[in-house]
Amino acid sequence: MLLWINGPFGGGKTQTAHEIQRRLPGSVICDPEHVGFGLHRMAPPSLRGDFQDLPAWRQGVYEVLDRALNGHDGVVVVPMTVVEPSYFRETVGRLRERGHDVRHFALLADRETVLHRLRERGLGHAVRFAAGKDAPLRRESFAVSKLDLCLERLREAEFAEHLSTDRLTVPQAADRIAARCGLTLTANTDSALRGRLRRAWTSARHIRFD
Repeated sequence: MLLWINGPFGGGKTQTAHEIQRRLPGSVICDPEHVGFGLHRMAPPSLRGDFQDLPAWRQGVYEVLDRALNGHDGVVVVPMTVVEPSYFRETVGRLRERGHDVRHFALLADRETVLHRLRERGLGHAVRFAAGKDAPLRRESFAVSKLDLCLERLREAEFAEHLSTDRLTVPQAADRIAARCGLTLTANTDSALRGRLRRAWTSARHIRFD
């Protein structure tokens, strides 16, 4: 089974994916961003745009995930924002046509909720303290610029199942997804503090400087 966790940038995809992987024995995370980062690094800076626009990215993601699903016995968890319908069909759609059990979830939230999460994720607290309350949003300018488009597109029926996360914690969102897929996660034994530290570490590991 493949769990594709979609959603706006800053909407909690990566945190939810890692929470599921942490509590679902045998599961692995396969992050399609790494294919895109590799393609970017091969190109001169002047030619780098949205890597999803490259046919090589869509084909590469399909091939790697097809191989992972054929060769790995556990659940494959994929955190990735895809809001262009044709790109969605070239990745999620092709994997389904191939016969794989692909469960897709779009994490949705109000605009202000996502903006708040963008301020808080990663090094948001430290940056805000040093440079003012809007600094994290300047760092996340790409995510903010795409927010309205993401929320509009992902509400379409093609991108179901939808999961509203405004009032859900990350562990609760993971529990909802697992339940809808008939999967059983191990109990979440994190204290509130440990959970915050774990999520901060996950965010810090995914900050890119190139």
